[in-house]
Amino acid sequence: MEFATVPHTILDAMPVLSLDYSQPADFAQDFGQSFQRFGFAMVRDHGMDSALVADAWAKAKAFFALPEAAKRAYLIPGGGGQRGYTAYGTEIAKGASENDLKEFWHVGRDLPPGSPLAATMPPNVWPQEIAGFRETFTRLFAEFDRVGARLLSAIALYLGLAPDWFVDPVRDGNSIIRLLHYPPVSADAPGVRAGAHEDINLITMLLGAEEGGLELLDRSGNWLPVTPPEGALVINVGDMLQRLTNHVLPSTSHRVVNPPPERRGVSRYSMPYFLHLRPDFMIEALPQCVTPDNPVRQPPISAHDYLHERLVEIGLVKK
Repeated sequence: MEFATVPHTILDAMPVLSLDYSQPADFAQDFGQSFQRFGFAMVRDHGMDSALVADAWAKAKAFFALPEAAKRAYLIPGGGGQRGYTAYGTEIAKGASENDLKEFWHVGRDLPPGSPLAATMPPNVWPQEIAGFRETFTRLFAEFDRVGARLLSAIALYLGLAPDWFVDPVRDGNSIIRLLHYPPVSADAPGVRAGAHEDINLITMLLGAEEGGLELLDRSGNWLPVTPPEGALVINVGDMLQRLTNHVLPSTSHRVVNPPPERRGVSRYSMPYFLHLRPDFMIEALPQCVTPDNPVRQPPISAHDYLHERLVEIGLVKK
């Protein structure tokens, strides 16, 4: 199966797609084409519980408002930032010279007792200061998983695979909700809120991009703002999906730039869900994505080994 080149100019407008559809094949085509053109898509009508999302925002903001010492009590030495708190200025984009101007909290998947994946997926920690934090984010994690499964089914259809192709590869995947806080920015701040980078995972599902700053790099070298409608999801291709599709679906560089002067005193919050493959899944190019003009670009690698390799690059894990 070959994929036609999708025309791309700065004048292209990224469509806002609806997940409330009657024809799965039509949605899959539109979704896949947006991914192939931009590496990104915007989706409304995703059906995530709006009251639950509002509660999650309130609890995330309450956590980041805690005193610094209280937050730092949830730093996990040697944990690579995979659970709990990561302090302001820790993460750095691959190849960047300045650390990002952000702090974050990670919620991962709860595994059943005795799971063989426990060695690669540590248990969650929960802030005791915020009542109901665990219950809210456990429910939200399940919501992201549910909507993510629908999106992966559309990607599978676009690639000519069975609609349930991704079910096993992501079962008990090492997925993470990241609660992100970008504090107010001074006029002379070094660096930017998040330097240009590509995501490591399969796909990213982002809530909270309505507050300006997110930009993607198009194929002409232009930075384009990503401005979804209120409550919509911004979804982007991660490096694992790019590798799996032999770069047919591109993992696009993106960044979060500092705000204009009138917004410098305002915090920015966002909530990406990094949907991951199962740690023991072998990532290798799908046969239909390999052609004489697009030979295999990278050798097979397990999802766990690839994640570790990339966490070292961004400074969350030491060599």
